[in-house]
Amino acid sequence: MPKIYLCFLWHMHQPFYKDLVSGEYRLPWARLHALKDYYGMVEVLRDFPEVKQTFNLVPSMILQVEEYASGEAADPFLRCASKPAESLTEEEQGLILRYFFQANPSRLIYRYRRYGELYDAWLASDRNVKRARHFFSSQAIRDLQVLSQMAWFDEEFLGKDKEVGDLVRKERDYTLADQALMCRKQKEILSKVLPIYREFASAGRIEISATPFYHPILPLLCDTDIASVAHPRVPLPPRFRYPQDARLHLERSRGFIRERFGREPAGLWPSEGSVSDEVFRIAAESGYSWAATDNGVLARTLGSNPGVAGTYSPYLWKQGGREMRVVFRDHFLSDLVGFVYSRMAPGEAAADFLHRVTENCRGILASGRDALVPVILDGENAWEYYERNGRPFLRELYRRITNDPQIRAVTIEEALRTVEAQPLERIFPGSWINANFDVWIGAEEDNVAWEYLLHARETYERLAPAAKEDKRRVAQEELLIAEGSDWCWWYGPEHDSANRPEFDRLFRDHLANVYRALGQTPPDELSRPILKVAVAEFHQPPTGPIRPSIEGDETSFFEWLGAGLYRVDTRSGAMHGSQSFIRELRYGSDGSNFFVRLDFSAAPLENMEVRINLRPWTSESAPCSLRLRLEHGAASSVGKVVPPGVQFAFHRLFELCVPLASINVEAGLSVGLQVSVWEEGLPVDTTPQQGWLECSTAEPTDWPL
Repeated sequence: MPKIYLCFLWHMHQPFYKDLVSGEYRLPWARLHALKDYYGMVEVLRDFPEVKQTFNLVPSMILQVEEYASGEAADPFLRCASKPAESLTEEEQGLILRYFFQANPSRLIYRYRRYGELYDAWLASDRNVKRARHFFSSQAIRDLQVLSQMAWFDEEFLGKDKEVGDLVRKERDYTLADQALMCRKQKEILSKVLPIYREFASAGRIEISATPFYHPILPLLCDTDIASVAHPRVPLPPRFRYPQDARLHLERSRGFIRERFGREPAGLWPSEGSVSDEVFRIAAESGYSWAATDNGVLARTLGSNPGVAGTYSPYLWKQGGREMRVVFRDHFLSDLVGFVYSRMAPGEAAADFLHRVTENCRGILASGRDALVPVILDGENAWEYYERNGRPFLRELYRRITNDPQIRAVTIEEALRTVEAQPLERIFPGSWINANFDVWIGAEEDNVAWEYLLHARETYERLAPAAKEDKRRVAQEELLIAEGSDWCWWYGPEHDSANRPEFDRLFRDHLANVYRALGQTPPDELSRPILKVAVAEFHQPPTGPIRPSIEGDETSFFEWLGAGLYRVDTRSGAMHGSQSFIRELRYGSDGSNFFVRLDFSAAPLENMEVRINLRPWTSESAPCSLRLRLEHGAASSVGKVVPPGVQFAFHRLFELCVPLASINVEAGLSVGLQVSVWEEGLPVDTTPQQGWLECSTAEPTDWPL
């Protein structure tokens, strides 16, 4: 009987945060994700012996975990978390306040009541360190020191370790002894990460694949001009062409995995799924036998949509006497796990995923062929948006897979030994994002970064032969780090983070260290930020009463004049791909009614549904929920009867009027508002992304003149 071979590849990666010259870790994310994700993602498989998976480990991430586990990492964030609150300097207090709330509010911060209280106090201070010091006593700071770290502890420890459980249950008023225990437990968790990968790999439960050492975009290292193949006329920097660097990243990665885990990796997830014929040739010569990328790349390679039949088949790339087996990720299924299922109940999400897999494979199995279903995505960042770090979802998913006789969850290497491959003579040069390289090159900031990298690379090539061996090694290592993809991920218009300035500074410092190691003064250009000012999401409260007509069109500019405006920031963060279907949300009141208007950034989806939740701002009672279907230029209700007096309309935009009395809101008070867009039973966008939007319903006479 034909089978479905379900191949999960979890990509584990964090940028290289260490400054080799100072020895300091500039940001704490490698440590925090090692605490929260790396161990538990493997440990959860212990209860599901029939489920095998591939874990893609980036060597530069493993190096950082090793240093933390051994206690060698110089991490100012961990030092501040460990130091008695009474002894903190003002600078250290500022670091704690600025960085220790950088976590998902609903899933990580508000999971712990006291952490949520402290976060509310931080917001009440307008995120101003000087003002916040009036809210934060030494005891409050110590509670923050402990809770901000425990929020990142792995679910396996939160649920099974008595000492950790006691700390969580204590909730507040932590002591110095509690603080010391929190630090000791951190090291304990970190020390378990690499051993569990060795254990499961040795037992054949997981396969370990790799990525080039410092996570570079290999096709661009080989030749930046190749970006114009996928995007003709894209603005490009001066040509960077160093295929020997791409080879070095690949060869070092392979040797590193062999040293740490006892076996060289067969498989390669090239950074960001970025491939080209030259990359495959170098990878094959380096000893890799399979690689993975995105089915968007497959579509451009074949010149047509491959469909599920094309995506669910392995390929054999052959060129110039070299060969590489290739699998192409199901982009849609992978994105469901990464961005959508976090908004659904675990059982509902797991059932939807496997239903889609089974339906997609029905025709392939009916033809007598096996199906290889590659689901490849970030193995860490997505879980911050799930209940309990995604463990309930994963356990439900793995249980259902185990009980399904038609599906086998296997490693990619195992599937490739079973499923017949199709021939492939060439590969289109692109990445998993839009089958091009636009995220990393072409924007002004990106191109400046490449130009600075080229200057440093040329300087190294000119001066390294005469440098002392130890200095040459430092210069080369800093150069390889600067070739990583993570710096340009944050340059350009696509992504945003509170840490973008730190990434910018760290990239320029890595380049400056190349010059210093070679006895040169770094050029002045590296002293100035590459980063431009980012435009964040915009929220302007109402400035006056509104009384729009509900017609689904902008019949007059003036009817929404005075409304509150919430404009969505369309950039994503570490996880690329979350959609912003709602472009702008307007809202307001006339003292008796509450009005909502939605402007969309794209044409309406088929089977699109808008769900609007409204409740009194001061109440935690169940909200009034409206479900409205938008299609063919009209709106209709779904499910429950719409409350009396509610009006809605949709044509080019969506408009809604809700009497305040129907949602139990007294005139002059505020309404809590949430809006989400659904397609075929799946949530595709939410505004705001976290929590509720507070909206005033003050009487017209209460508005300022």
